[in-house]
This record gives sequence, C-alpha cells and structure tokens, in this order.
Amino acid sequence: MRFAVTGGAGFIGSAVIRRLIGQTEHEVLNIDCLTYAGNLDSLARVSENARYHFSQTDIRDLSALRRTIEDFRPDIIMHLAAETHVDRSIDGPAAFIETNVVGTANLLEVARAWWEGLGGAAKARFRFHHISTDEVFGSLGPTGAFTEESSYAPNSPYSASKAGSDHLVRAWRETFGLPTVVSNCSNNYGPCQFPEKLIPLVILNALEGKPLPVYGSGLHIRDWLHVDDHADALITIATRGIIGESYNVGGNAERTNIDVVRTICRLLDELQPDAPHCPHEKLIALVADRPGHDARYAIDASKIARDLGWHPRENFESGLRKTVEWYLQNRDWWERVRSGLYRGERLGLIDAD
Repeated sequence: MRFAVTGGAGFIGSAVIRRLIGQTEHEVLNIDCLTYAGNLDSLARVSENARYHFSQTDIRDLSALRRTIEDFRPDIIMHLAAETHVDRSIDGPAAFIETNVVGTANLLEVARAWWEGLGGAAKARFRFHHISTDEVFGSLGPTGAFTEESSYAPNSPYSASKAGSDHLVRAWRETFGLPTVVSNCSNNYGPCQFPEKLIPLVILNALEGKPLPVYGSGLHIRDWLHVDDHADALITIATRGIIGESYNVGGNAERTNIDVVRTICRLLDELQPDAPHCPHEKLIALVADRPGHDARYAIDASKIARDLGWHPRENFESGLRKTVEWYLQNRDWWERVRSGLYRGERLGLIDAD
C-alpha cells in the first residue's frame, strides 16, 4: 500500500518510516515542512530506497497539501505532524493552534476530498490514522490509568491543541463518514529524539558536564514507551485498527522523573567510567516547576493488546540502555542538532517562579 506520513522527519514519524521501509513492502511519502525538530538525518538509512519519497510541504498550506496528496495517491494517511513540546507551547501557544488544530483541519479536508473521489476497493481500503497523546486526558492521581473512555481534560496549550485535533478527527468521521482511527500514546523515548525532551536532554547535558534540570520535586510520573515499539503499534493500528475506534498505546513503565534521570546517570557512569563528570548524579539540579505540570500519566494499553495483539517488546531498562548507547555512538547526529538554534536552554518559564 501507499502510506503518506505527515511529520515523517520528526522523532516518531521517522521511526515509523524506517520501519515501513525496512520491514514491509509498502511505499511511503514523508510530508514534512522541516521545522526545528524535523531532521532528515534520521532517515539516512532509508532515503535512497526507491519506495521512499519526500515532500517538503507544510500542513498549514492547504493548496500545497492538496497537490501533495493528489500526486501521491495514498491508501493510508498517518498524521504525526505537530508541535509537541509543552514548554514551547507555554512560550508561544499560537504556533500550536496553527499547526495542531488548523493544520489537522486542512489535512482532514484534503483527505476527505481524496477519499470521496475514490471508488470500489480503493475507497474501502483508505484509512486516516491520527496520532495523539495521553496528555489530552489531563493529570491522574496516585492510582488508575487512562483508558480509551477517559474524559478529556487538557492542562497545557500543547495538550489542548492536541485535544482539539482529536475532536476534529471524530467530527469528520461522524459528519462526513471519513474512515478514521485515533491513537493516544504515553511518553516516547529512543534514538533520534530532539534534545528538548527529558531523556535526550539529560544524556547530552551529562556528556557535556552541564546541569541536569529536573522540574519541581522530580516526583512527576510518566509511562515510558520506546519509539520502536510505538512505531510498530502505529503501523498495526493503521492497517488493522477498526474504523471509528481509538487505541491507547503505552509501555507499562511508570517512573518518576528523578528516577529516570538517576538511571541515565548510572548508565553513563557504567558506560563511560573515565568521563570527567562521573558520578553524573552530581550534575542533577532541581529547578522551578513547569506551570500546570501534570502530576502523573499512565496508560491502560489492554485494548490494543486484546484486539490487535500488540505488546511492547522493550522494558524500560533495556530500552533506556539502548537509547543511551545510541546517543554515545551517534555523536554526529546530535552535534549537528546542537549546532543549530537549540542548545538545551530552559523553555516555558512564564509564571514559573
């Protein structure tokens, strides 16, 4: 089949494309406007494959998006293009509304027009898969987990914009009959993640002897999911998910932020015992908390396990070790990122003190 993947140069999108090209016979179009977090280096190993194509298209540009979809003629659209960093959404909410809400509305309209023009088997085969986040559900107490029936209660501009896009996808299905599926995932980690997110930021700061910032008390809890497991889940949902259903995807790996940081420090101590900054835990610095910081997320992924047979292959210990080793072995990748505009500075400071 022909997959159009928006945001395919991003962290999760590139993992999906690497898997589609490397482990299937499908043809793939990467649709990405290459913002600061888009990195074609993450696709270097598949970029010469004849089944891989790239279009530098912005989902906010309706006309360009329509031409791109009509030219490629996809069977499946996987929508991952989004502004994703909570701290950046505090600094500048407008960009999140423009990309995550308006951009999604554009893509839905283009997908609807394309689907309505299809006939027979091609129309029956078409799917629109919208990829979202568990942050749309808000914050959990000390027990329980988000299910597909959890109420929406977003607490940041980022999560509100993703909640809006989820609701748009539902509306286009209910109103126009567009064949959609939705997935909501827990925190991802793994190779090729832009170093504004916790795990790569801590790894790279530790390697450079910089402070390792941990918000508040460090006791906020997240459920961690390796990006390769997530990519496998997304392809499973896109190809086998039931139209109109949503699926929660999680790694069953709840950890406090401070525990994650300490584990990274221990791994670096083990893997680089002669590094000048050992022990790396001495670099940990508690900093003022993020405004509206959700206390805990946890995903109940029993539905996708029961209905589609998906289970994560990595546990947190194995996945985190592989991730740290990847950053140690791929200095060229992250040094090119570090040479750009972002150098690990704190974002989202409004009203934080």
